[in-house]
Amino acid sequence: MIDLNTEFGRRAARRLEEERIIWLTTVDAEGMPQPRPVWFWWDGQTFLIYSQPNTHKLHHIARHPQVALHFDGDGQGGNIIVFSGEARLAPEAPPANQAPAYVQKYQSGFTRIRMSADEFAGSYSVALRVTPTHLRGH
Repeated sequence: MIDLNTEFGRRAARRLEEERIIWLTTVDAEGMPQPRPVWFWWDGQTFLIYSQPNTHKLHHIARHPQVALHFDGDGQGGNIIVFSGEARLAPEAPPANQAPAYVQKYQSGFTRIRMSADEFAGSYSVALRVTPTHLRGH
């Protein structure tokens, strides 16, 4: 479990609530890190991320479930927040359109990509949970 009660942890917690994009880094079959921006919902203990089926990230996670997640910094080398942990498929998670907090958070995103919440859930039908085990940064 990560500690979000320190000064740094509270800053990380604020970003977990405010940010819309987090970078998910998986590792491919050759051992090369593969970062990609994703939408996420933080439930206080895990990240919920939806994916299209048969993506590279899913194949990477199946082989190597250890991942990292990070936010963009402040452009000056500060406000760095990196989580590391383990990703897994989450078949128990509701579809994206049935996760009210996720729908509320990304309603404008659905509009931007010209999808309804229902269309998004149909396309991004694979739920992932990432359980963070470490938090670092400055």
